[in-house]
Amino acid sequence: DFTLRDILTLTEKFWQMPADLIAVIDASAMILLTIQYNLAAGTLAPFVERRPDLRPLMNRILKFDISAQFLLTELAHGIDAKNLETTATLLSSGEFDLHTPRFEASKFMPPNGEVEGWDRVGIVMARLMVDKEDRGVRPFVVMLSSKGRLCKGITSRVLPSRPGTGALDHAITSFNHVRLPRTALLGSTEMPTNPRSNFTSCIHRVQIGSLSISLAAIPALSVSVYIAAKHSMQRTVTMYSETGKPIATPIWSFRTQQVPIITSFARLAVMKAFASEGVSMYMDPSHDAHARFGIACCVKAFMVQQFQDSLPALAERCGAQGLYLHNQIYSVHLAMQGAVIAEGDTLALSVRAATDLILGRYTLPESRHPNTPLAKYESSLFERCQSILSEAANHRDEAVISRFLPLCRPLIEAISHRMAYEAALDSGSVHQPLLDLYEIMVIRQYAPAWFASQPELGLNAERQSEMEEAAVNAALPFVERYMRETGAEPYAQAPILSKERFREFVNGLETAKGSAVPSDFSRSGSENDEGQVMARL
Repeated sequence: DFTLRDILTLTEKFWQMPADLIAVIDASAMILLTIQYNLAAGTLAPFVERRPDLRPLMNRILKFDISAQFLLTELAHGIDAKNLETTATLLSSGEFDLHTPRFEASKFMPPNGEVEGWDRVGIVMARLMVDKEDRGVRPFVVMLSSKGRLCKGITSRVLPSRPGTGALDHAITSFNHVRLPRTALLGSTEMPTNPRSNFTSCIHRVQIGSLSISLAAIPALSVSVYIAAKHSMQRTVTMYSETGKPIATPIWSFRTQQVPIITSFARLAVMKAFASEGVSMYMDPSHDAHARFGIACCVKAFMVQQFQDSLPALAERCGAQGLYLHNQIYSVHLAMQGAVIAEGDTLALSVRAATDLILGRYTLPESRHPNTPLAKYESSLFERCQSILSEAANHRDEAVISRFLPLCRPLIEAISHRMAYEAALDSGSVHQPLLDLYEIMVIRQYAPAWFASQPELGLNAERQSEMEEAAVNAALPFVERYMRETGAEPYAQAPILSKERFREFVNGLETAKGSAVPSDFSRSGSENDEGQVMARL
C-alpha cells in the first residue's frame, strides 16, 4: 500500500521497508522492491502532478501490477555514468529514437529477462539529441516487455546468477532504434543551464537509495548473529573431567565463540541507533544537498563496514555448516555484497565525500562529545587529510592524490564511527555493556596503534585488551536478551538451529542407496592383468 506521498516525501514507511527482517527470506524480492519504489517510482513521481497521463502507470507501479526497472549504468560507464552513451534522438515527428550506439553502451545490470505473463517498464537514462546537439541526460519511460515478451528493438542478455540472489534476472540490455512517443520524455527538451546539476537531478533517487539500501544491513546482521548464537549454544563437543568422565560442552562456552558473537550484538545495537539518527539528519531541511550526500555516504560506509566485518566471522563460528547457503549467514552475506556497489560504490562515494568535505564544499554535524576517543581520532585524521591537500595548489596533483585517496574511506568511516557512537550514547536505548564493547571494538580493530600512541588517552595495548575483556564479561549474562531483541527468530530458517529441523532438511536431500557388490581392491580386475601389463611393457 505505498502511496505517491510515501515516495515523494520519504515517509517513515519508506525507510522501514529495506530494514524489515523479511528481507533476509528473499533478497531477490527485496532488490526488486527497492528498485521499484525508490529508483523507478521515485524518478517518475515528481512529474505525475503536472503529467496526468503518467498517473495510470504510477498506480500500476505502486500496486506492483508491473515490474519497473531503472537503467542508468552501462558496461563502459559505472561510477562515471554521467558519460553514458545511450541516445534518444528527437525526430521530426516528435517521437524519439532510443539507441545503443555500441556494445559497451549496453545497460548493465538491471533485471530485464522475459518473465511469463509480466509487463516490465524501465526508466532509461539516455542522452537527449536535438538537431545533432547533445542536450544532456534525461529519463525516458520505456516499455521493456509486454506479457512476458521483450518489446521490438530491445535485446536482453541474462547474466549468470549471482550467489545469494539466484532467482534474479540481471541482464545486459541494448536498444536498436526503438521508437518512443514524445510522452516518454520526463522533463524538457531545452538545453540545461548547468549540465552537472541536470544530471544530478535526473538521478537524485540514487543518493536516497545509497542510504535506504544500506539499512538492509540491519536485518542481515540480526538474523545472522541470532543463528550463530543459537547454534553455538546447542552445538556441543566432548570434553573430559579430571577423572576422565566425558562431558557434553556447548561451544558457546569458548571465548573464541563469545567474542565475535557478542561483538556483533554490539555492532547491531549501534547500527539501529545510527540508522534512526542518520535518516533524521538526512531529512533535516537545514542541510543542503551536499551535506545530505555526505550524511548518506557516512551511513552507507558504516553499515557496509559493520556487516562485512561481522558476517564472515559469524559464518566461520558455525564451522563447515556456516559455508552452506541454506544456513542463511553466507547467503545473506553474498546478497548484501551487492549493497556495497548498488546506488554508488562505497569506496567511490567515500572519495567524493571526503574530498568535498576537506575542500570545504559542505560541513557535517560537529561532534556532540568531542572529548571521546573516537571523536579525537576523527579530528586527527581530518587534520592529516587537510595537511596533505594544503601542500599543493591543486588537489588534483598526482602526488597529492596518491597520498590522499587511500585516506578517504578511513576518514568517512572514522566520522561514521563517531556519529554512530554518539547516536547510540544519546539515544539511551543501547545497553551500556554493548556500547562499551562497540567503542573498544572500534579502537582495537580500526586504529589500535594510533590510540596506543596518545598518552593522554591511556589506551596502550594492554589497556585495550583489559577494556575488551571487561566489556565482553559485562555483556555475556545478557546474551539471551540480545537474541530476543533482534526479533529474528521467525526469520531464522537455518536447518542447523535444531536437531529436528536439520533431520527434516537431511531427509529432503537427494538420496542414493547402495546395491553394488564391492570389488576386492587387493586384487587386480583380471587374473591375467599382470601378464598383460608386462607384455605391453
